[in-house]
Amino acid sequence: MTQLNASGLSILRAVFGMGLLTFVMAAWMTAVRMPAMKRAGLSLQDAAHTRHLAERLPSSATRVADNYRHLLETPTVFYAVALAIVVAGLADPVYAACAWLFLAARVAHSIVQATFNRVSVRAALYTVSWVPLAVMIVRPMLGVLGVAT
Repeated sequence: MTQLNASGLSILRAVFGMGLLTFVMAAWMTAVRMPAMKRAGLSLQDAAHTRHLAERLPSSATRVADNYRHLLETPTVFYAVALAIVVAGLADPVYAACAWLFLAARVAHSIVQATFNRVSVRAALYTVSWVPLAVMIVRPMLGVLGVAT
């Protein structure tokens, strides 16, 4: 394996942090959804189409599942871009800071959505999470195009 600089390792740690967040939310979803299904008299087969399941479960069970799904959307862009930055040898303190800011915003977004679920706060955190991700996308793109960054 190629020796990574400190920034590359930091970015990878943030990538693993996102993986850990996704794992935690999957476990939380299972822990709240299964008992909620049982209380609602639902079987596992009733979860074959989760959009119908959401209508039959309390918000406390569905909002955690909604967050888990959200962690399989925008963060996939983060994974690809972060790994591309590391593999290309572009990792520097700016990219590392962006990776950690993205992770922090997504952790906060998950906590909000899975608990009190205030949409205005979630939307703000979602927007905040895109700022460092945009830097991670645009900055290397400009470099590839020969524009000084």
